[in-house]
Amino acid sequence: MTNKTWMITGTSSGFGKNLAEFVAQDSDSNLIATARKMDDLSYLDQYNHGQIFKVLVDVTNSDQIKNAVKTAQKRFGTIDVLVNNAGLGYFGTIEESNDADIRQLFEVNVFGLANVTKSILPTMRAQNSGLIINISSVLGITSIPTFGWYSATKFAVEGYSNALRQEVNSLGIKVMVVEPSGARTKWNAGKTAPVKLDDYSDFADMINNAAAGETSAPGDPHMIAKIIFDTVKAGKKIPNHLPLGEFATSGMKNELSGILSEIEQLYATSIKADTSAE
Repeated sequence: MTNKTWMITGTSSGFGKNLAEFVAQDSDSNLIATARKMDDLSYLDQYNHGQIFKVLVDVTNSDQIKNAVKTAQKRFGTIDVLVNNAGLGYFGTIEESNDADIRQLFEVNVFGLANVTKSILPTMRAQNSGLIINISSVLGITSIPTFGWYSATKFAVEGYSNALRQEVNSLGIKVMVVEPSGARTKWNAGKTAPVKLDDYSDFADMINNAAAGETSAPGDPHMIAKIIFDTVKAGKKIPNHLPLGEFATSGMKNELSGILSEIEQLYATSIKADTSAE
């Protein structure tokens, strides 16, 4: 892809910031970088060569989203690549998690992503082209204890993306889901629900140490961003799924292989559920 306009949400840190820097340094690309605080985008000033537009966007604020899309269209004419990167982390057992925090998690990770996408789809439909990149997680395919609610939001992103891909495929719009392993980003400093019930004491350390992932997780946000950028710029067939990291690749393979094996074992029983209407 050349001469394309990218819109990336959540560019204040992590994958979003690293990806924004790659796009900002590419003379063939325009960048629409969003964050909830304009000061968080000051790092882009060093690249400001007329192809960068910084805008305030909280993905839970519909008015801000619409304003950003409208202003970006006036400035660059098109939005060719949307990267739904903004997201929150959350750590806690299912039972002990805080309801308000869970709803906020879904508002950002699922409904925020959907609201931004819905605002941009008319532009992509009109130009009969576009690429939507949804940042999911390996935990959108598999899951582990104390990440249940976060995983639930990413499972939702996976299902949403798979349906959207089929709906817009004939319109020249592609949808790619990125499933990274744990990475060294501030996401790991998300909210936690400390263990209080003795029955879940085995998971206390797992929750308490979750924030340590910001420095100890294997995933390199710079490399993850580079792979995403290079995949788009290559101009070849865009994959439906892009797992990034050893845990992501192995975890997804093991989960999907296990599901397939169980389905095959139960096949003779399962098909009996279909009966004739007569």
